[in-house]
Amino acid sequence: MVAKKAKKSQESINSRLQLVMKSGKAVLGYKSTLKAIRQSRGKLVIIASNCPPIRKSEIEYFAMLGKTGVHHYNGSNTDLGTACGKYFRVSCMAITDPGDSDIVRTVPQNN
Repeated sequence: MVAKKAKKSQESINSRLQLVMKSGKAVLGYKSTLKAIRQSRGKLVIIASNCPPIRKSEIEYFAMLGKTGVHHYNGSNTDLGTACGKYFRVSCMAITDPGDSDIVRTVPQNN
């Protein structure tokens, strides 16, 4: 039962991510994510599960200072890259403009 719910929420996050990549704006990667948070452009930060702990804590710290929501993605960086429609690995990303998606309102509560 728990695995089914986790898989369903994973699918909903993936579909919302696809909508963001199509209609909104997002920055992919560690350096770009930190830059977006520091400039307070990031609305939501998504971190892959296998992101190194030092990077994860640094991103969480900057997001806390910038009052930005953080979501820990259940999949690996390969899964996160695939969910974004890219053919490379993405350890973290920041959504700067959600577009038509409601990901910024719904995902932080799931965290």
